[in-house]
Amino acid sequence: MKLAFSIAMLLLPLAVPAAQPPADEARLLCDAVYMPTRAVWQREVAIEYDDARIKTVRIDGLKVYTFEVNDTWIFTALDNERIQINAATLTWTSDFRGLASAQGRCNWVKPAGG
Repeated sequence: MKLAFSIAMLLLPLAVPAAQPPADEARLLCDAVYMPTRAVWQREVAIEYDDARIKTVRIDGLKVYTFEVNDTWIFTALDNERIQINAATLTWTSDFRGLASAQGRCNWVKPAGG
């Protein structure tokens, strides 16, 4: 829970410029159920951050081109899938331009050696 709160706080916009300290990474493992087929896909979300901001987001190992942070939400897209991840409620929602959609729960994954 402490990690979830820390990530949620990092998602809030901060106006303080920072030096370039080493980045940390948090990982979510999400079980997304895709409709209408009801197929379950396990999706991994890696969030690289420092003291001031989220630096990169990777989904299934692929770095997303762009993302937006609003409160505890991360909005991004990968291929034709529009993805919304909530770091506070640990939820995944996405859609393929109206052709299919997904919803799922996420869990924080402990880092290797931690």
